[in-house]
Amino acid sequence: MPQAKHLLIGSTRSGSGKSATILGLTYNLQVRGYKVGYGKPIGTFTSKELPEAADRGEADVEFIKQALNLPQSLLRPTLLNLDRAALQHRLSGADTDNYSTKLEEYKEIIDGDLVLLEAPANTAEGAVFGLSLQEMAEYLDAPILLVMRFGSLLVVDHILMAKQRFGDRLLGVVINDIPDGQYETTMEILHPYLENQGIPVLALMPENRTLRSVSVSELIEQLGATILCRPENIDLDKVMVEELKIGAMDVNSAQSYFRKSYNKAVITGSSRIDLQFAALESSTNCLILTGRPFVSDDVAQKAMDLGVPILAVNKDTLGTAGIIESCLGQVRLHEGIKVTTICEMMASHFNFDRFLKLMQIKALAAL
Repeated sequence: MPQAKHLLIGSTRSGSGKSATILGLTYNLQVRGYKVGYGKPIGTFTSKELPEAADRGEADVEFIKQALNLPQSLLRPTLLNLDRAALQHRLSGADTDNYSTKLEEYKEIIDGDLVLLEAPANTAEGAVFGLSLQEMAEYLDAPILLVMRFGSLLVVDHILMAKQRFGDRLLGVVINDIPDGQYETTMEILHPYLENQGIPVLALMPENRTLRSVSVSELIEQLGATILCRPENIDLDKVMVEELKIGAMDVNSAQSYFRKSYNKAVITGSSRIDLQFAALESSTNCLILTGRPFVSDDVAQKAMDLGVPILAVNKDTLGTAGIIESCLGQVRLHEGIKVTTICEMMASHFNFDRFLKLMQIKALAAL
């Protein structure tokens, strides 16, 4: 049985879309008939004291396994859970394990064509354990697919530095979350520039509002919110919020302000019944009330008629807004509509034929 090839999916910063890329890549390769394995050598931590570390935590590992129906035989073990205790043990000298040698388990033959390994949050993380992106790539003799969030054309600097660091191990890049207004420039200027630098661009992924949205059920969990009004037959896992607006002005200004946004959540005081009605008269998917947990009968009835859930929070407006903005700033995979969106986008924008050629994986006969 031939050895399955390994590919490390890395990034230069957390939240760049590694898990989403793995999900879409694996699904579309499965459709083509390939057996694809998955592993996350370093489990990302969820410690509130170290918030810059992980994208989500190990819920993603289980989610990808279930979403892609991966058998245990196609999964690689997590070698280390990177939490505060693990770091303290390492830095104090209590942990002297040579973690790189534990990657030998990853070299065991499995019945698959390719194993995608999700690297740490950035290129430095894991170095104290000998498990940085570059160290793992060298030990496994594996190429690296770099996933980058666009931000601006300055993303080119980070990609060039990665090329300088990884050399021929850099298989290519996926650039995602490109705004509509900059997609043409990225295609016509950045793409050929990177190709001329010897960096294959395997996908330019446009910005997608669905991927940047968050479900009302997730907001309830993150905010510790109470449901004041929940229309019947509304699945809060499927009600998605794409934008956030704060209602704290006069009602005439609010009407114009609210109408400029779609599929939004509106935060306002429980005493501002006028603003609550104004929000419900526009494209609002969730109403979040601060202050006393109260909603008037008239507002509740209108919300029920329109299918808009109303929540109450015991936080102030700024704190509530900060949590929601943080949620909107991450691509959380666990909503089903996002899985479908990711897989469809990868099918449309990722160059699978070139990828298979670069990986030296034999093309399968057309199904």
